[in-house]
Amino acid sequence: MYNYLDFEKPVADLEGQILELKKLAESGEAVDVADEIARLEKRSKDALVEIYRSLTPWQKAQVARHPDRPHCLDYVRGLFTDFTPLAGDRAFGEDNAVIAGFARFNGESVAVIGQEKGNDTQSRLKHNFGMARPEGYRKAVRVMDLADRFGIPLISIVDTTGAYPGIGAEERGQAEAIAQSTSKCLGLKVPNIAVVIGEGGSGGAIAIATANQVYMLEHAIYSVISPEGAASILWRDSARAKDAATNMKITAQDLMTLKVIDGIVPEPIGGAHRAPEKVIAAAGDQIEKGFAEMADGKMDYREHRREKFLAIGRTL
Repeated sequence: MYNYLDFEKPVADLEGQILELKKLAESGEAVDVADEIARLEKRSKDALVEIYRSLTPWQKAQVARHPDRPHCLDYVRGLFTDFTPLAGDRAFGEDNAVIAGFARFNGESVAVIGQEKGNDTQSRLKHNFGMARPEGYRKAVRVMDLADRFGIPLISIVDTTGAYPGIGAEERGQAEAIAQSTSKCLGLKVPNIAVVIGEGGSGGAIAIATANQVYMLEHAIYSVISPEGAASILWRDSARAKDAATNMKITAQDLMTLKVIDGIVPEPIGGAHRAPEKVIAAAGDQIEKGFAEMADGKMDYREHRREKFLAIGRTL
């Protein structure tokens, strides 16, 4: 059984009935129910297709935040071999919200930076729910420096509600750390690709997502502020997050139209959590394609980024 979202209630009811029938069949206390199970499974599948055919931006935000959605470490395990993590920023300490190191992707050396939210209470606390502190971004800069020095391409896996807003983080220079990380992304002499796998929240995401190619999963979101935060500012009412999500253009489809991103990675019907291995493989295929498009040996990666980001909004 899945953790169902509010708008998935029709599917939850049908799959609950299917589960009950299967339990009865296993106990031998019922007549043959195979036909009824098949009928309910078809209805459930059709209902899921119908729901996901027309998700609203707020519903997509809920899917992007689904607790069972594959996270950064799942992508690291699924896409890379010989991953060697690096710890610490050589200035203050370690930040477990940011995963950074070197690995092999399709046999080639790559640098990897990602934000890990965690998948249970213990891991979420360990990784601070994916909200990085200044030392996390400085660790990211450290890895970017090494990648640049040795000519190693960079892959960023983005999934955060935003940078950590705590007093300690602000005292240690949160804004400066984010700015330095963003600047380092823009100035890399090597190609970099970013994939938004869940939430891409504010500067906390941009700090590692300022890349030559930026991709999003089909039901991911990417925005300057969370819908709840925007609603609190605009209407003094966080309950209007649904309205904010609609007006902010936070979905992959909207951002593709606005040319903020360069591609959309498809998800299975029902979201990435229903077939994580399939989604991770699709993301890997998109990353491979992105690097192949930039492998002509003539591209100035810094100039490419400059033109890419300066062009956003020119034709709006």
